Amino acid sequence: MSQARFADTRHYDVIVSPVITEKATMASEQNKVVFKVRKDATKPQIKAAVERLFDVKVESVNTLVRKGKTKVFRGMLGSQSDVKKAVVTLAEGHKIDVTTGL
Repeated sequence: MSQARFADTRHYDVIVSPVITEKATMASEQNKVVFKVRKDATKPQIKAAVERLFDVKVESVNTLVRKGKTKVFRGMLGSQSDVKKAVVTLAEGHKIDVTTGL
């Protein structure tokens, strides 16, 4: 098996899904895209994954961890899990359309 094939599957493991919210849509006007990523993903791994999967140039990556909350649903106590997000700033002239799949 080739080395490039392993690199591609590893990149798919880093990015979980795109975040499609009103705030993320407004950020796309400033050439930023928001992704949910693995909790142990580093900024260089996220940058490499986005550049390889979407064939774009990444300027910077900012990450944040939203801590899980305790919620009550129909009288049952439950907890949401922690979520790590990455705000990826793309170079001028590059664009990612997250509404289409990979």
